[in-house]
Amino acid sequence: MAALTATAHPRKLLASRKTRVGILYALPVVVYLLVLFVYPIFTTLFLSLKNADGSLTLHWYVDALTGVNLSVLFTTLRISAETALFSLVIGFLLANAISRLKPLWAALAMLIVVVPHFISALVRTYGWIILLGDKGLVNEILAGLSLPGTPFQLLYNELGVVIGTTSMMLPYTVLLLYGVMRGVDRRLLAAAASMGAGGVTIFLRVYLPLVAPGLASAGLLSFILSLGYYITPALMGGPNQTMIATLINQQVTKDNQWNGAAAQGVILLLLTIAGLLLVKLVSSLGAGAKKRSAS
Repeated sequence: MAALTATAHPRKLLASRKTRVGILYALPVVVYLLVLFVYPIFTTLFLSLKNADGSLTLHWYVDALTGVNLSVLFTTLRISAETALFSLVIGFLLANAISRLKPLWAALAMLIVVVPHFISALVRTYGWIILLGDKGLVNEILAGLSLPGTPFQLLYNELGVVIGTTSMMLPYTVLLLYGVMRGVDRRLLAAAASMGAGGVTIFLRVYLPLVAPGLASAGLLSFILSLGYYITPALMGGPNQTMIATLINQQVTKDNQWNGAAAQGVILLLLTIAGLLLVKLVSSLGAGAKKRSAS
């Protein structure tokens, strides 16, 4: 009897006009996701497991995790971590300063931060190349200060890559941190000050714990976005700063090694998924901490 009821319930649900209309509206989205996301991902996964004779193999993953390819993976992780760190430090200072402004001035400041993000990444990267070159504005200023060693080598090394990628990730970091900092109840800081706490104590014991989930999420977001970044590292880095995205491009366009590129892509996808899961975990922990503090 229960089985018949369970069978009849879906039929009754499908018989509803509202349900049929909902399925009709959702169908284009489902087809879109299947064709443009699910199918390419499974095709790439199958290609990464395919040998030259058509048999299944893990050779391409072994190759991706050994030798020069493993070095490229570590370089990608290191540069992404450095980018996330510098984005957090600079983004924290900017977002903290903007969050203390009046709404009108804060909106104008956020406009200045966000608008460059809408300019092509290629254009911004070439802008940095002009600024950081031997005859660029930065070296000219440093030379005017009579600093020894000028012109400094600010391009085609890890420093140049980190400067470029940090500038690309900064708007994301500032936007995320600004939203978190704007939501901090300033009365808590005033209450701590009224009880005799100093500025450093208020920052470390009150303010920093409140914005810590936002800091973790912003850092992880910058790290994830940097993992697959291509344009800036390719143009501002040297041979020792080759990242996974650049390696995939070389394997496809120059070496015609689609299987190895597919394996690299799957590894990059797994790293991205792991980072997104960490962001979700940090966000849930932060929400739980807020609920506990509110209660």
